[in-house]
Amino acid sequence: MRGLTLNLALCAAIAAAMLISLMAGKVWIPLEDWASGDARWPIIAELRLPRTVLAVLVGAALGLSGAVMQGYLRNPLADPGLFGVSAGAALGAVISLYFGYASAGWLLPGFALAGAAATMAVLALIVGRSGSIVIFTLAGVIVSSVAGSLTALAISLAPTPFVTAQIVTWLMGALTDRSWDDVRLALPLIGVGMAVLAVTAPTLDVLTLGESAARSMGVDPRRLQALVVIGVALCVGASVATAGVIGFVGLIVPHLVRPFVGNRPSAVLLPSALAGALVLLVADSLVRAMPTVSELRLGIAMSMLGGPFFLVLLIRMRRTLA
Repeated sequence: MRGLTLNLALCAAIAAAMLISLMAGKVWIPLEDWASGDARWPIIAELRLPRTVLAVLVGAALGLSGAVMQGYLRNPLADPGLFGVSAGAALGAVISLYFGYASAGWLLPGFALAGAAATMAVLALIVGRSGSIVIFTLAGVIVSSVAGSLTALAISLAPTPFVTAQIVTWLMGALTDRSWDDVRLALPLIGVGMAVLAVTAPTLDVLTLGESAARSMGVDPRRLQALVVIGVALCVGASVATAGVIGFVGLIVPHLVRPFVGNRPSAVLLPSALAGALVLLVADSLVRAMPTVSELRLGIAMSMLGGPFFLVLLIRMRRTLA
């Protein structure tokens, strides 16, 4: 019952945040002006509405991915970026910018998705048939480190300062200037990814008993691992392809909802998706409404929020273990 109440409250908050998101910006457009044939309506229909929808999709995808990863690894500090999928997708996008392929609108997200897929393939090759969570985690850290190094190399060897600026700006993550084309790209991929991750819910509950106990109860670790990797890769890959690198959402939101629904992994999944959508909506509205000369990048804003949150979480865990 608590979970249902929380989900309904989050849905209501998302609806309100979407209305505010459509009004917010350097130019505020009050709700009463929408029905009066205001000349600013195209700003809402073609600029703010796709951006708002994309914020909901990306936030939900990252929130759900974080909840699944924390349940799968049984680690409250796990984050979707831990698998290296985010770094791989970012590397793919950086390659398209480096060689100038991003001039065609669909090539940059295409390269980002290819980078996420390549990361999936490398993880599968490293882990093999073991299904070990420890090996899987270490493989993700290695892949993420290598992809990050190659991204830094591309920045340092960029042919022109303009390309360097493009790469750095894109890596900061933002929903600026997004269109319905980005929504059409993200929606099916994130939808399939979230559906795959939802299938893992009952198995994640069993996994809380321990890996050995889960195996004895019929859990196939390789199947679970494959579902987690595919689901996270689709969600994170599509998010990075359309919005750049936006961190900490998957780390923060499971901790925000867990006190209301308990520690059972399956109970955390849906609230985390809804809370992720709400957090990103609110953050995007704030960065647009801030009285700055240029818009603060959403990825920077989330890092500014996530860094202190992560520090507080570590301090609380240290006190618990002391």
